[in-house]
Amino acid sequence: MTDRDVMFGTREDGAGGGVRRAMIKRLIIAIILLVIVVGGIVGFNIFRANAIKGFFASRQPDPVTVSTIEVAPSTWYPGIEAIGTARAAQGVNLGVETAGIVKEILFAANDRVELNQRLVQIDDAIERADLEAANATLNLSKTQLARAETLKARGVSATTDVDEAQATATSAQAEVVKLTAVMNQKSLEAPFSGVIGIPQIDVGEYVVPGTVYATLQDLDTMRVDFSVPEQQIRLIAMGLPVTVSSEVGTTELTGEVSAIEPRIDPNTRLVTIRAAVHNPDASVNPGQFLRVRVELPKEEGVISLPQTVVSSNLYGDSVYVVRTEGEGDEAKQKVEQVFVRIGRRSGNQVEILQGLKPGDVVVTAGQNRLSGGVPVRIDNTVNPATANPTPID
Repeated sequence: MTDRDVMFGTREDGAGGGVRRAMIKRLIIAIILLVIVVGGIVGFNIFRANAIKGFFASRQPDPVTVSTIEVAPSTWYPGIEAIGTARAAQGVNLGVETAGIVKEILFAANDRVELNQRLVQIDDAIERADLEAANATLNLSKTQLARAETLKARGVSATTDVDEAQATATSAQAEVVKLTAVMNQKSLEAPFSGVIGIPQIDVGEYVVPGTVYATLQDLDTMRVDFSVPEQQIRLIAMGLPVTVSSEVGTTELTGEVSAIEPRIDPNTRLVTIRAAVHNPDASVNPGQFLRVRVELPKEEGVISLPQTVVSSNLYGDSVYVVRTEGEGDEAKQKVEQVFVRIGRRSGNQVEILQGLKPGDVVVTAGQNRLSGGVPVRIDNTVNPATANPTPID
C-alpha cells in the first residue's frame, strides 16, 4: 500500500465519523423534542382532567323540578276483580211441541212480549174438528146421563144404566180435555215477559216437535257468572254489592252476590260466583263479556299512593322522598330513595305496607331524572296525582 492509499483511507474514515456524529446528534434532538411533545400532551390531559374534576366537584347541580304528594292515611275500598259472562235471569229457546204447518207468526224480532202472549199458530183445523165432535159426544152423554137418572128416580131404570151413562159422560169429558190440550199445543205462547229474538221459522213451513222458533230473554235482570281463586272465597258473602262494566263503552251496572258455588273446581281451583244485576236499559245482553268487581267492606287508616309513583327494579319497589336539609335561607331540598313494601292494588292506587309514614312528601313526577341526594324544586302546578284523580276503590 502506498502513502497515497493510506492518506486517502484516513480521509475517508474521518468523513464517515463526522456524518455518524451528526446523525446521532440529530436523533438525540428528535428524541428530546418527542419527549417534550409527549410530556406536554400528557401533562395537558392530566391538567384538564383535574380541572374538570375540580369544576364538577365545586359546582352544585341545578335542582330538578318535580311534583309531590304528601302521604296521609285514607279510606280504602277493597274489592275483588274478575271476568264474568252475562246471562238473562230468564232465558230460553222456544220450541215447537207438536208437528204441523206454521199458519201464523205473530211477533217480530226484538219485540217486547208479555206473559201468555200468543207467538206462533200452527194449523189446528183437524184438532178443532175432533174437538167439536168430542163436544157433541159429551153433550149427548150428559143428556143420556140425565135421562138415566130421571128414569131411576121413577123406578123405571136400573142402577147399572145410570153407572154406564155416568162412565160414558166422564169418558167424553176426558176426550174433550185431551183434544183441547192437543189444540192448545198448536198455539205457542210466551212463558214469561221479555224480548224475543229473530224468528227461526217461516209461515207454511212444516215443523216437528223440538224445532226452535225463537229465543226469549228477560233483560230486566241479568245473572253474571264469574270465578275467583279459592284463596278469596272466604272474603265473599251473600248480598255483597257488585259492579259490572262492559269492555266497550261506559256501561256500568250494579247488583249483589246472589249465589256462591259450594264446590271448588279441583282442576282450576276456582269458585263460581253468581251476581244478580239490574239492567233497566237493556244495555247488557246475554253472553256479553263483563268486568266484575265485588265491593268489600271499607278500611280506614290505609296509606296508599298512585301506582305511577312506585318504581320497580331487581332490588325491589321504591319511591323518592323529599328531605329538607338545613334551616332558613340555607335550607335545601333533596330526594332520598326509600324502598317500600306494597300490598293490594285498586284502581290507580297501590297500598303501602312498609317504608313510609304519614307526612312524608313523595315525588309523583320526574323520577326518571332523580337519584339519591339530587336537589329538587317542588312545583305542583301540574301534578299527575291530582290532575285526574281516581277514587280508591
